[in-house]
Parts: sequence; structure tokens; C-alpha cells
Amino acid sequence: MYSRAEASQLKHEFWIAFGRYISLNLNSEGMKINWVNYHTGYKYVYFRMEVDQKKAEISIQLTHPDTLMRELYFDKFSSFRAIITNALNEDWIWEAETAGEYGKSISKIATGIKGVNVYDRNSWPEIISFFKPRIIALDEVWNDIKDGFEDLR
Repeated sequence: MYSRAEASQLKHEFWIAFGRYISLNLNSEGMKINWVNYHTGYKYVYFRMEVDQKKAEISIQLTHPDTLMRELYFDKFSSFRAIITNALNEDWIWEAETAGEYGKSISKIATGIKGVNVYDRNSWPEIISFFKPRIIALDEVWNDIKDGFEDLR
């Protein structure tokens, strides 16, 4: 078992390693990007990568505090579902309402893998291989569909 400080340090080292590895990839517009802290340009729309001692997950999280607005964003994403699924080359789990961090209601579109452990450096290649193609595909599809969200700004 790791102390809180050791666990935090290992997680930090993982994200540094992932950031260095993926930094060689430009975004869909040919620009350098911070993949670890991806900015969609829309408040309350996040692409999140999370990893712990049991699983890794990548998701689109819609965190608008107004339920109606969050539903509108989720409906808009749903209207692009076929495009998103084609770009990602897999079907993700679509949750109109779920509990996010700190128990707040969010909408989430996600996929993940189990049996990986961020605290085990031997798992890092598998986690990186899982995250890399998906965050790149999310960037590409977001570039194609983001203009469709202008009416929600």
C-alpha cells in the first residue's frame, strides 16, 4: 500500500509520461495541444481521462449545473451519436444522468478498461495504448461537430 503522497506522486508521474508520449501528436487542426488537459472551448463540456488502481476511463462529461441545459447538450451529442461512434470505432456508454465527482449530477459518454493499475508501472503501456487513440479520435470528431453546439453557448 502506498502513502497518500506516494500514490499522488505515482499518478503525477504517469500523467507526465503520458503527456510526453502523446505530445508528439498534433491535434486535428495541426496544432500543438495539451492532451492531458484537453480544452473543448465550451464551459461544462469536458473530455476526461481518469485512471486508478482498478480501471482506466475516458469520457465526455457534461457538467452544466442547470439540468435543462445539461439535457440540451446531451441531446445535441446524441444527435451526433452515429458520427461519434464511427469516429471512435466503438460504442461507448451513454448516460443522460449519473453522479459525477462530489456526487453532482452530470451526463457522461464513456468507455473504459478494467484490470489496469496506475500505481503499477507495468500497466502504464496498456493504459497509454488505451487513452491515446481515443483522445485523438475525440479531438477529430469534436473538430467536426463543435460548430453544432454554437446555439447552446
